Amino acid sequence: MFQVGEVAVYPGHGVGKIESIEEKEFSGMRQSFYIIRIMDTDMTIMIPVDGANTAGLRGVIDSCEVTKVLDILKDKNVVHDNAPWNRRYKEYMERIKSGSIFEVAMVLKELYSLRVWKELSFGEKKMFEIARNLIKKELSIALKKEEEEIEEEIERIFLKNYKE
Repeated sequence: MFQVGEVAVYPGHGVGKIESIEEKEFSGMRQSFYIIRIMDTDMTIMIPVDGANTAGLRGVIDSCEVTKVLDILKDKNVVHDNAPWNRRYKEYMERIKSGSIFEVAMVLKELYSLRVWKELSFGEKKMFEIARNLIKKELSIALKKEEEEIEEEIERIFLKNYKE
C-alpha cells in the first residue's frame, strides 16, 4: 500500500505523486481510492486501492533495475519490424501500457534505431517522445538526478550505438 506523498508509476501515464487516499461511494459501496497527480501532465487519476495491483500501479524502480534499463538501451541488437507503422504503433502502445519500464526501454531503443534507418511516422514520433519521457522521469527519480542529465545520458548511449 502506498502512502500520501509517495511517488508511484501508473502504466502509460508515468510517475505520479499520491496526493491523498479518499473514500468514495459507488453503487452503494464505499471504496478507498488513491488520488494521484501525474507529474508530467498534472493530470489527476483515481485508482481503487484494492485494484491498484491490477491497474499496474507500482513503485519507482531501484538503482539495480536502472542498470537493467540502461543495459537494454545499450544493447545494439534490434530487429526491424517491416510491419505497417499502424501495426507497430499498436504493439508499441501495448508495451508502454504494460507498465514495465523494461518494455518501455525496448520501445524507445527500437524507435531510436528505426529513426536512424528511416523517417518515423507522426504516430511513431509521438510514441518515441512518450517512451523517452517515461524513461527520463522514472530514472531521474530513481537516481535522484535532473531529467536533463538523464536525457543527455540516453542520447550519449544512442549516439555511441549508432556511430559505430
